[in-house]
Amino acid sequence: MEENIQNQNEKRMLIVIIFTIFAMIGEIAFGYITKSMSLLAEGYHMGVHVLTLGLTYAAYILARKFKNSELFVNGTYKIGVLAGYTSALFLGLTALGIMYESVERFFTPEQIQFTQAIYASIFALIINYTCIAVMEGKLHIHHHNEHIHSEEVKNSKDYNYKAAYYHILSDVLISILTIAALVAGKYFNCIHLDALTGILGALLILIWAIKLLKNTIKILIDMKQ
Repeated sequence: MEENIQNQNEKRMLIVIIFTIFAMIGEIAFGYITKSMSLLAEGYHMGVHVLTLGLTYAAYILARKFKNSELFVNGTYKIGVLAGYTSALFLGLTALGIMYESVERFFTPEQIQFTQAIYASIFALIINYTCIAVMEGKLHIHHHNEHIHSEEVKNSKDYNYKAAYYHILSDVLISILTIAALVAGKYFNCIHLDALTGILGALLILIWAIKLLKNTIKILIDMKQ
C-alpha cells in the first residue's frame, strides 16, 4: 500500500515539475519583453522551485531503483526523508530571504509596477493552485487515482512529498497575500502593506520548515518519535 502511494506521488511530482517549468519560462520571457522586474523575480523564484522539486523527484527514482539493493541495510525509505530534510532547509532559507528583503523594502520602499505585478501574481497563483490540486489528487492522473485531502498530505509519512507540498503551498500563500497587498497599494496607496505581507508569509513558511526539519531529523538519527 505504501509503495503504491509512493508511485502515485512520483507521478504527481513529475506533473508538478512540468507545470512549474512552463510557468518559469513564461514569466522570465514575459518579464524580459515587458521589462518588468517583478515578473523576472517571480520567474527566477520558480526556477529555485524547479531545482527543489527536481531533488524530490530524483529521490523517488533512486528509492525505486535501489529498492531491492543490498547496499541499504534498512531499505531506501531514508532517501526520501533525506530529500525532505534538504528541501526543508531550502524552504527555511527561502523564508529568511523573503523576510530580509521585506524588512529592507519596508524601510526603503521602491516604486512598484502594480498592474504588471498583480498579473504576475495571479498567473503564479493559478499555476501553483493547479499544482496543489495535482498533489492532492483533485486532478486525476488516471481513473484508479484516489482523492487525497490536504490533511492526509500533511499527516503523511512521505516527508519527501510533504516538503514539496509545503513549497508549493507557500507559493500559493505568498501569491494570495501579494495580490491583496498590491491591490491595496495600487488603489489605496498602502505601499508598506506589500512588505508587511511578505514578513507575515515568511514567518508562516519558516514555521512549516522548522516543523518539517524536526520530523525528518528524528528519523535520520533514529530518535524515538
